[in-house]
Amino acid sequence: MDDKPGAVSDLVEAESEKFETGKIKNKAYLKKLRKLQAELCTMQEWVKETGQRIVIVFEGRDAAGKGGVIRALTEKVSPRIFRVVALPAPSDRQKSQIYIQRYIEHFPAAGEVVIFDRSWYNRAGVEYVMGFCTKEQRRTFLELCPKIENVFIGNGITLIKYWLEVGNEEQKKRFEARIEDRLRQWKLSAMDLPSRERWYEYSRARDVMFEATDTDESPWHIVRSDDQKRARLNCIAHLLSITPYEPVPRPEVKLPKRSTKHAYDDEATISGRRWIPEKF
Repeated sequence: MDDKPGAVSDLVEAESEKFETGKIKNKAYLKKLRKLQAELCTMQEWVKETGQRIVIVFEGRDAAGKGGVIRALTEKVSPRIFRVVALPAPSDRQKSQIYIQRYIEHFPAAGEVVIFDRSWYNRAGVEYVMGFCTKEQRRTFLELCPKIENVFIGNGITLIKYWLEVGNEEQKKRFEARIEDRLRQWKLSAMDLPSRERWYEYSRARDVMFEATDTDESPWHIVRSDDQKRARLNCIAHLLSITPYEPVPRPEVKLPKRSTKHAYDDEATISGRRWIPEKF
């Protein structure tokens, strides 16, 4: 952690012994999460005020918990400033474009943070392992990717890359839960079961990707995600620690009194409308 004053350092250090072993109790987890989310709101104000452009990439194995980290990260901030991009499979037109082109069009303008739930790194992972791109296409991508990312950074983009790493047994448990639990079945994509079978192919693809694209200018930050609550807290705390934000002075806001100049019985005028049944 950087020696950044304020809530981030205090949050990470205070009561850390409670989290050393065992699962985090939900009450303690939510308490720490809310403090981190409050600090994200401070970061948000700084991003908007100073016109920052930040891109955060989330990659990792299937069922590694990317969605949960992203939800925790964005739950209390404005979707106008923190935008999440999760692109579907490319259309025929997009397949004819420069590979990274469809991702660049979602990049931030001044005062925005764009979070990619999977990104151009699909080419180094799922596309290669599942046979959607050739070995030559992957080689070209891995060769050009650091150069392209340096162009982003050179043009004022802050690029932050996270890889969520889940263990073999934990991934197995999560896939089984998706199969059995109706509330989780929507998470089971057509790529999930083949990815389980090809565990080591994905491991090798990950290793090759890191070797080519984990650079000093654009490093990968690896998040251990077997414990999802810890992963969320650790990832948000790390993001805050590496972002040089400062509190932005806020103008005093007072709630105005309701005017009675045009007062009337505005509840009576809608009393006979189609209200939904109050079953709860």
